[in-house]
Amino acid sequence: MKGRSATGDGSAPAVIATAGHVDHGKSTLVRALTGTEPDRWAEERRRGLTIDLGFASTVLDGGVTAAFVDVPGHRRFVANMLAGVGPVPAALFVVAADDGWMPQSQEHLEALAALGVRRGVLVITRCDLMEPDLALAEARDALAGTPLAGIPAVAVSAATGAGMDALRSALADLAGGLPRPDPGADVRLWVDRSFTIGGAGTVVTGTLGDGTLRVGDALTVGADGRRVTVRGMQSLGRDKRSVTGTVRVALNLRGAAVDEVPRGTALLSPGRWRRTSVADVRLAPGPGAPKPIRLPENMTAHVGSVSTPVRVRMLADSPFARLHFGDSLPLRVGDRLILRDPGTHRIPAGAAVLDPSPPPLTRRGDARRRAETLAGQPERPDAGSELRRRGWARINDLRAWGVPVPEGAGRGGWLIDDAVADALATRLVAFVQEEDRRDPLEPGVPAEAARHALALPDAHLLEAVLARPAASALRSAAGRIILAGADGGLPPEVRAAADELRERLRRNPFAAPTARELDELGLGRRELAACARDGLLAEIGPGVWLAPDAVESAAAALRELPAPFTPSEARGRLETSRRVMMPLLELLARRGLTRRVGDDGHEVV
Repeated sequence: MKGRSATGDGSAPAVIATAGHVDHGKSTLVRALTGTEPDRWAEERRRGLTIDLGFASTVLDGGVTAAFVDVPGHRRFVANMLAGVGPVPAALFVVAADDGWMPQSQEHLEALAALGVRRGVLVITRCDLMEPDLALAEARDALAGTPLAGIPAVAVSAATGAGMDALRSALADLAGGLPRPDPGADVRLWVDRSFTIGGAGTVVTGTLGDGTLRVGDALTVGADGRRVTVRGMQSLGRDKRSVTGTVRVALNLRGAAVDEVPRGTALLSPGRWRRTSVADVRLAPGPGAPKPIRLPENMTAHVGSVSTPVRVRMLADSPFARLHFGDSLPLRVGDRLILRDPGTHRIPAGAAVLDPSPPPLTRRGDARRRAETLAGQPERPDAGSELRRRGWARINDLRAWGVPVPEGAGRGGWLIDDAVADALATRLVAFVQEEDRRDPLEPGVPAEAARHALALPDAHLLEAVLARPAASALRSAAGRIILAGADGGLPPEVRAAADELRERLRRNPFAAPTARELDELGLGRRELAACARDGLLAEIGPGVWLAPDAVESAAAALRELPAPFTPSEARGRLETSRRVMMPLLELLARRGLTRRVGDDGHEVV
């Protein structure tokens, strides 16, 4: 079936990047498949050399649309090639029959292997010039041991049309077998081209992997950048109101000039991403790279369509490394990076992001311990493994790192690992018990002190710890964490002094002890406060201590006086002093048990 230009909607498109050595016929092949010239620049067409990314599409057998990202093969334009390959899930790997496997064939294979690309079609071109068998055997040997080993192979001649129908059929099978992206995922569109159109303004293009884009959507330029609005959208040459990944898309943006959204910019769902300049990764040696892998300190990292300098710190003798990027990037767990030597242009390794927000390495042995921790970390984001490693985390941070979290999970926006919470609960019980032994006059500890003792960053995490079975011996009361069933833990001598004072007050309820009498009983400020917390005594006014029911008893006794009564009459009725009567009357009024009448009168309500 002859390919035709893709202008219809059809089924979900497949985005496929070309790969292969310079002058092996990648652009010619795309032109033959689509009828579209992928080389956009006059210089490219004049020199017959692809310099920058080109784009074309066609409808294959069964109505499947294939959108091609045509990449340059010359080593001087490898950064352009990597910008096009980064977000693409499949490859059209081209090897010329009359040239065989060449240096940029190997370099492109290293890039695809580093990105973990597993799907593609191997195409042996220019079969009108030489039999394809030798080139096919070389390519098969090179692909062996890489994720692309065993992909279908087709021999073609774009000049004569031989093999093109078989290629279209193989591409249709490839397109139909690609995984379905998540239309509800957060948007991250890596810009691979930006330009202006008269009357429209700024236009950017890129490959949308996951998520959905709609006209009118707001996006941010980077994780913390300015907001832009999608004014219009095209895909496969047609205006669209919305698109879902994986798809090639052109966006007309409002809110940014063309130089503010260059290649390498990430357009993101607002508030759903975090930027990072440091990440811990698992390294994957490239084809033929020595093992165990050791990388130079200064390299170039490629992710999406961006390239940035990166400083590499190997984590002990392990396949793990810490990367310090020259630019802040919106990375998530599971993202794939390419690490390229800027001097040799070789790609010795790829990397999978395991932690986009790693802890500092400050102590001797931290790198080794970190490698041991990362050894148990899956490349696919998982809330359980993240919490086991971190202990606790904000839910919004987990989601920004690409970790799925069920709706309604956690407390106050936080999650904590169950095992960590149990261990902290055990520590908290011991901490409260020790504080009670150290200071029996003040049972328990303030909740804030408990949070600091456990090094918890938020009070909601303390609530989660207290909810664990291991914390059943504790309860929260009036802002303090105390032992459940605690009676205050008053020392025997303090309880005895309080009992003696209560007996005096039973005989004469309003004869408050003087400061000297309290001192003789051994009841200082802290002992009296402990007695008040235990409900044994109540402070009526500064330094005036009576039984807890003294206020109600006073109101009942004063009700027997003719209203209104004076403070002197009240003092006589209660058989007490002015030192006690005046604060007692003020307290009665504050509690609404009495009210003022005239200048000096009172009555019980």
